[in-house]
Amino acid sequence: MASKRLAILGFSLFLFLPTLCRNTQLRSFAEEPASRNDVPMLISVELPRIRVREYHRPYVAVWIEDESRTLVEHIAVWYQQGINDEGHGEKWLPDLRQWWRRGGREMDESVDAVSGATRGVGEHRIRVTEDQIKQLKPGDYSLVVEATREVGGREMLRLPFQWPPKATQQAQESGETELGSITLEVSAPANN
Repeated sequence: MASKRLAILGFSLFLFLPTLCRNTQLRSFAEEPASRNDVPMLISVELPRIRVREYHRPYVAVWIEDESRTLVEHIAVWYQQGINDEGHGEKWLPDLRQWWRRGGREMDESVDAVSGATRGVGEHRIRVTEDQIKQLKPGDYSLVVEATREVGGREMLRLPFQWPPKATQQAQESGETELGSITLEVSAPANN
């Protein structure tokens, strides 16, 4: 009886697995923007697997700063959403020290527009739309990614770029502990 069930299960997988894989592939393409002009900046943040006894997901802040290292735009803030036995997650946002000093402490409800829950191990993509960076004046900037983890370390990486881009720009940096590979792609407008 068990072997008959296994045979049926195997045959079902044989029939439906290609469709399942095809649908998964279509779903990933559906997440891509319809027009590259709608998303002039793509960011990839890798959170590495850290083998420690007590692992907590890191708090991460991603922002753009100008040549004087002044924060000009918040891109993403990932932290514990809600309350647990240690309190509300916002309590530890100052642990993202550089982000906090440069403008995190001055954020109001607008943090909700760029905030989200902490992320697990893996690569996480951030699509920055034209609307999010429309206030950038021509000049040299840096994308900054800072991560800190309870009972863990702290790390910050900077990727330089120019705005507006004359050609597609790519930058990549790799962290040593709390951050893996960080990549930035800034696309030139199609009419250039």
